[in-house]
Amino acid sequence: MNPVNVDPLNLLNGKATVVQNNEDLTKLLLYEIVRVKQLIQQSEVISNNSAHIAIPILNELVFEAYNSLVNYDIVLMKKYYDLLQNCD
Repeated sequence: MNPVNVDPLNLLNGKATVVQNNEDLTKLLLYEIVRVKQLIQQSEVISNNSAHIAIPILNELVFEAYNSLVNYDIVLMKKYYDLLQNCD
């Protein structure tokens, strides 16, 4: 059994996700977009000024990542997947 199919985000074992094909990349990028959008919502609730500075940047990353999905631009999808993974 392929562990990527069982746990596509590797949330259970904490290891980095390996993208095996474009279908996996599409799913993983969608997961990252949703995760970062939730992070944005959480940051808007916090009254910390440093969190509010990052919100427009995160919104732009989500917007561009979504556009790469709509256009099915594999190179940009990989780029934004990597960038969104590091948004914490």
